[in-house]
Amino acid sequence: MTKLLTIDDKMEWASYVRKAAEYDFYHTWHYHALETKVGAPILFVYQEHGDFIAFPLLKRPIPETEHYDLSSVYGYSGPFSNRKMEELDNSLQENFKHAFLNFLSDEKYVSVFTRIHPFYKQQLLLEKFGGVHHNGLTVVIDLSEDIEHQRKKYRQSTMDAVRHAWKKGFVVKEESGPEAIATFVDIYTENMQRVGASDYYLFNEEYFSRVLNTQEYDARLITMYDGDTAICSTIVMLTNGIIQAHLIGTRTAYLHHSPSKFMADQISVLGRTLGMHYYNLGGGLGYKEDALFKWKLGFTDLCFDFKSWRYVANPSMYQELLEKKEIDKDADIDFFPLYRYA
Repeated sequence: MTKLLTIDDKMEWASYVRKAAEYDFYHTWHYHALETKVGAPILFVYQEHGDFIAFPLLKRPIPETEHYDLSSVYGYSGPFSNRKMEELDNSLQENFKHAFLNFLSDEKYVSVFTRIHPFYKQQLLLEKFGGVHHNGLTVVIDLSEDIEHQRKKYRQSTMDAVRHAWKKGFVVKEESGPEAIATFVDIYTENMQRVGASDYYLFNEEYFSRVLNTQEYDARLITMYDGDTAICSTIVMLTNGIIQAHLIGTRTAYLHHSPSKFMADQISVLGRTLGMHYYNLGGGLGYKEDALFKWKLGFTDLCFDFKSWRYVANPSMYQELLEKKEIDKDADIDFFPLYRYA
């Protein structure tokens, strides 16, 4: 049996997530409800004999055509099930594949893109279609280690920044409420403008208020202070033993203090008190091994593979769209679907 849920099916969507063996906040109805400007959220569900596989995606019309494509929310999404991916019966996976391919064909989808969660083995299912792509690495702190053992792994410059924060008397606080959100938005916006981020990464107070205020996952706003001055602020998500470093900003005037290093250290302390297992710092920009990636390696040498699924459902239409854009399908451009490039 297959069914297709939309953003109007809040309770049913949420019930599937609650029954999942493995999920993150990226899979929830609430997080998808924040992404309606990117595309129309849907949840494709295949179910048989009490087991199910569900796949949250964003439906997007392809301009000047009668076709669509599917993408994912910002972050790690991918399919989830009431069983772990490595425990799924092969016949259930094959039947899901057949049902999903029929759905793609019937609804005129040209391609599908989703980021694969680095902590779950979703690739075991998606490899049956082909199109699993290795993007790079994501840096992870193992919170099962005690904090002192963790700090022994810090790069010298990272530990120096932590000690500097202690010496300066910087304090990290968990906060809530409109005033705290306004402070975060001010710092985050300053940060994004400084690095020249696109409008996609700029959000208003209403958006962040909605991110933080939900019962579907545990979101926390944490701010670092020098006396009464807020100098660094971050939103982290805690779901099923995993802390995700979601969004962060630092005051330009305090960059030379490297407060974000002390922030990461203190979040790892918080994670242990809350019984979390991992703190995912993420990868480099575009998951390249760049300066940001190397900065994160200053905390740990533990990395997980990060993959994405880049599936062409309608090859002839995909090629037609490339030709219309005058893009060579073999161009050395790390972007999918390529017809949306530029």
